[in-house]
Amino acid sequence: MSGLRTGQLADAAGVNIQTLRYYERRGLLAEPDRSLGGHRLYPEQSVTVLRVIKAAQRLGFTLDEVADLLEATQLGAKHRPGAGLQARAEAKLAEIDAKLAELTAVRHTLRAALAAGCDDLVVCSESPCCPVPFTGEASTRAVEGGGRCGC
Repeated sequence: MSGLRTGQLADAAGVNIQTLRYYERRGLLAEPDRSLGGHRLYPEQSVTVLRVIKAAQRLGFTLDEVADLLEATQLGAKHRPGAGLQARAEAKLAEIDAKLAELTAVRHTLRAALAAGCDDLVVCSESPCCPVPFTGEASTRAVEGGGRCGC
């Protein structure tokens, strides 16, 4: 029997052994054959699968999403419309755009709080000019007027 032992595969893919075992338990990596001595022997293609998993994670896909992508690849995306990389990448891009918009709003509010001189959240919560959104809506009156809130 030939194949890569656990340590060899981990080194080749740039992951640690615990990651291999975790991916195996999650079903992302096929259970390997065993040598006569009981050692796991992974096929060479496992290196590619691990690299694909790590690349997908770097793109923001969760392990559940990666599992779906791998399954769609194995079944052929034609059998599951919307399951292929194109559809998933579009959905992930929309999700990232929404997060970026949210982070931009948070950044704007933090800058407004700094410009307004906010220093005490309890005091700020009682000030109508404070830009921190205590009620769910941000007020930027202190910043728009260029003045300090004094809270």
